[in-house]
Amino acid sequence: MRHAYRFKINFTGGIISPGSLLYLIDALEKTAITDLRFGLRQQLLIDVSLKEHDSVAAALEAHGISFEVNKDEFPNILSSYPAEEIFIRDSWVREGVYKDIFDLFDYKPSLKINISDEGQTFTPFFTGNINWIASRDPQFWYLYLRFPKTNILFPSKDLFYTNEIPRVSQQLEKMILLQSDGFFKNNEWDGQRIFEKLKSVLNILSKPVSTPLVLPKFKLPYYEGYNGYGNKSWLGLYQRNELFSVAFLRDICRICMDTKVGQLYSTPWKSLIIKNIEEKHRHLWSFVLDKHRINVRHASNELNWQVEDTNEEGLSIKQSIIRQFDKEDIRTFGLCLSIKTQANSGLFGSVIVRKQFTTIRGKLKPLDRFDILYTEDFNPNSKNFITYRTGILKEHLPAYLISLCKFYYEQQCIQNTIEGQHPKTEDPHPDKIAEKELYQCKHCWAVYDEESGEPENNIPPGTPFSILPETWLCPLCESVKTEFIPVRKSSLLSQPV
Repeated sequence: MRHAYRFKINFTGGIISPGSLLYLIDALEKTAITDLRFGLRQQLLIDVSLKEHDSVAAALEAHGISFEVNKDEFPNILSSYPAEEIFIRDSWVREGVYKDIFDLFDYKPSLKINISDEGQTFTPFFTGNINWIASRDPQFWYLYLRFPKTNILFPSKDLFYTNEIPRVSQQLEKMILLQSDGFFKNNEWDGQRIFEKLKSVLNILSKPVSTPLVLPKFKLPYYEGYNGYGNKSWLGLYQRNELFSVAFLRDICRICMDTKVGQLYSTPWKSLIIKNIEEKHRHLWSFVLDKHRINVRHASNELNWQVEDTNEEGLSIKQSIIRQFDKEDIRTFGLCLSIKTQANSGLFGSVIVRKQFTTIRGKLKPLDRFDILYTEDFNPNSKNFITYRTGILKEHLPAYLISLCKFYYEQQCIQNTIEGQHPKTEDPHPDKIAEKELYQCKHCWAVYDEESGEPENNIPPGTPFSILPETWLCPLCESVKTEFIPVRKSSLLSQPV
């Protein structure tokens, strides 16, 4: 159902207090609102009809709740905080670090800001205009700038101290908005110039980047249902139509408050995560899921999609494609798919279905045809797009996407046959000095050198690969130890990069 208005309420970093959400629900009690939804930037969205507008606005204002209607002048700050503990391991970016950063924001950002841990792929890195990514050096962050409505990323040559994030973000925003005509929709602007100006304006605690950022290989964890961590559980909730009933959310808030669960988390996948569920309280959650008939085991094919906020057309296209995928039992693991039906929206995805537009009398008009694009190396954080097919009718999208999925796995198979590409042969010169042997990951080609070890992970030089613990993981893609194969140093030169 289409609505005349979209009310937006920000929850910084995706953190939702059960008490605050219950307060909001109470404010809506006398209105006709029955469902809420969560957005791509972890915000709360309320679909409102023409006749409901005044009552909803009055209810929120009476309770002192800040909101925007049909606009996004103050985008929500997106963060990887919901993944902390459950999808992010052994990181210095803990709960206290995120909250310290959020508390230091004493202004409402007008540009999109992303704050991400570098060791995860649950939340996007570069969908913001100002993108902060934790480095492996505790308390220091990479900074990547993307001017509004462009796809070009500009990395800073410096790492910035944690407490500088809000101040630097505010100054960058001031400089960009001051020259919005030059920065907006301008892929030609030299981003390094703004970093030079920034350092001339602010005295910043920073240091030069010594190790370039290496992002992990994309791997979307299954974020739905009950899952254990430590001696507790977390619960992921996803709704096929993106709608969560007010009655269900009210019950969730009450259980959280009764069992001392202090926070809910909204995700960029328009889902909710509840952590710190004790075993003795699990029956309460089962009861409320039963009461509201909530399914918590959707297929992975359905969970790895990004669709624009409050977009019925995009949802309809997604559902028709998923039905065809299910019918033909198509695998999409490792892919992130998105549907873009609006001209100026930016979505996270390795495969993008994009609606075509044309300009008539100076105005953009939608067409009934679509393009399919994919990103370089099928990395959803890449901004380099490759056209797969163009001018496709909506009913033909599933067939082309199935073909592209098969192409993706063919490429994966090629990359994963490193061992087969370099079969062991007898040495024609057995009396020569034995060549140095290394160990290489079959998935991302990361190399473990026994001579060098991994000092940054407390593995000293000279540590044999054989005595690494079974819990040791690839530092780039987190593959297990058994996914590494012995290779000769010279053979690395002929392997793909």
